[in-house]
Amino acid sequence: MSEAEIFEVLRAHIWAAAMMAMPILVATLIVGFAIGLLQALTSIQEITLTFIPKILVVVIVFFLSLGYMTRICLDLFNNSVLPLIAR
Repeated sequence: MSEAEIFEVLRAHIWAAAMMAMPILVATLIVGFAIGLLQALTSIQEITLTFIPKILVVVIVFFLSLGYMTRICLDLFNNSVLPLIAR
């Protein structure tokens, strides 16, 4: 296995990890922005107000996007790992 092939496999795995994390990160960013705006407008600085909704959103988005994440993992395995094993 050459150095270029190793970097290509590494690139594919990093890209897959980024694509799997994207739905959760975007949802958390949106909820965090909305809560921060709400806190700034109402001057409520309760620390649990930021964590509990974010945790709930992460859990909900995780279960909603589980099929998408599984498809990415299977595509990565079929297109990247299996050809290396088949050599």
